[in-house]
Amino acid sequence: MAAALQVLRHLARAPSGPLLLRGPLARLASSMALAEQARQLFESAVGAVLPGPMLQRALSLDPDSGELKVRDRSFQLRQNLYLVGFGKAVLGMAAAAEELLGQHLVQGVISVPKGIRAAMEHSGKQEMLLKPHSRIQVFEGAEDNLPDRDALRAALAIRQLAEGLTADDLLLVLISGGGSALLPAPIPPVTLEEKQTLTKLLAARGATIQELNTIRKALSQLKGGGLAQAAYPAQVVSLILSDVVGDPVEVIASGPTVASIHSVQDCLHILNRYGLRAALPRSVKTVLARADSDPHGPHTCGHVLNVILGSNALALAEAQRQAEALGYRAVVLSTAVQGDVKSVAQFYGLLARVAGARLALPGTGASVEEDERLCELAADLQLPDLQLKEALEAVVGARGPVCLLAGGEPTVQLQGSGKGGRNQELALRVGVELRQWPLGTVDVLFLSGGTDGQDGPTEAAGAWVRPELTSQAAAEGLDVATFLAHNDSHTFFCRFQGGAHLLYTGLTGTNVMDAHFLFLHPQ
Repeated sequence: MAAALQVLRHLARAPSGPLLLRGPLARLASSMALAEQARQLFESAVGAVLPGPMLQRALSLDPDSGELKVRDRSFQLRQNLYLVGFGKAVLGMAAAAEELLGQHLVQGVISVPKGIRAAMEHSGKQEMLLKPHSRIQVFEGAEDNLPDRDALRAALAIRQLAEGLTADDLLLVLISGGGSALLPAPIPPVTLEEKQTLTKLLAARGATIQELNTIRKALSQLKGGGLAQAAYPAQVVSLILSDVVGDPVEVIASGPTVASIHSVQDCLHILNRYGLRAALPRSVKTVLARADSDPHGPHTCGHVLNVILGSNALALAEAQRQAEALGYRAVVLSTAVQGDVKSVAQFYGLLARVAGARLALPGTGASVEEDERLCELAADLQLPDLQLKEALEAVVGARGPVCLLAGGEPTVQLQGSGKGGRNQELALRVGVELRQWPLGTVDVLFLSGGTDGQDGPTEAAGAWVRPELTSQAAAEGLDVATFLAHNDSHTFFCRFQGGAHLLYTGLTGTNVMDAHFLFLHPQ
């Protein structure tokens, strides 16, 4: 089978000459070629936000004077540098920092995902690993991106290091996506289990990452500026790889080096919205009441410099360049895709129809009703940077294939106990939507992938689909609706065509949310 697919890929890429394949074989070859290009674009997006190169661009050290420059700020290093970090990309960030600043580093503690060192070693990514006799202590925890006892031990070690610093010291804080789960330090008497249960309930009811982090900060010793307070009076430099829409530093990893702007009333409003206030444990009520009556008010973080190293926008910009190099008219739709995965899928499905109609028949387009419905779906999603009009204009002016790119982090409301992640569920739902819209003479492929390489508690980064998905699945005895009802997208894709539609990258060592690619290729 693998050899046959290689032949089909080769034939599909044949630049000219007589038609080599017809009918079903031609469609399969086209499908494989598009899937190969989608994977290439995804890899280029991830490659643009790998931690080492980004950190090296942000830091500059004069080896003679020991002066460290971070953007437009300077710090004097004299055996006074300490390092802490937490997040999915932090192992590689720490390795790059150690390479650049190692002779000045006194001590470090980082909290990284369970199994990440073994995964990096297995995949040969030596640049992501610390030196054999590193001064940086590594804790692995938060299996399946959930806070656990190992992550708690790491958080307490990080707090202990920070609290021992003086005014002569500099603390370098490395932060990336996944950092919130890797830095759990609940305020007593709240237990880790109580905090985790509350977070799970909120996530299952569709709470946004901003809402989740507001609650986490209110119940944490280190989030919401707590780490910066623990390190005072030392200077603090935070280097941040953003996994949050809009790159708000107070939200990424729940803002451990940014003073919280949220009040207890904000927390209660969120809990009321999702019907959880009445069910709060006594410990949570105690901590919220204590914070509400704190006479000192919110902390400030004037001794902190927060720097965004990389983001979803940077990843998509590189994918856009690569798509253009492959001959596509490429447009970035949005880097702020949020909302329920069902609504996002409906938007992408209808977008494929509306854009495909313009591409197939220049000068015409979809029906007025379809255009209006697409605008309504876009308005419902409330994407602040959506370039829908520009994208459709680009499609009209295109003389060949089009690639529409977007990024963000949709949410899934859990209804079943299946196995999957938001990228695989989004792809599967888009596959269903594509079936509803006749796309005529335009080949369509949609891919959704998590830039960290792990979509939910699975080994896949995401998946890709085409309009034929539901009919082909039915021919294999797979009912897509049943899998979706149980949030079981990973099981579906594992069974469908032998798992050929799954996107596998392994842990990438970075994390800037998700990437969505919609390919439209005239036949």
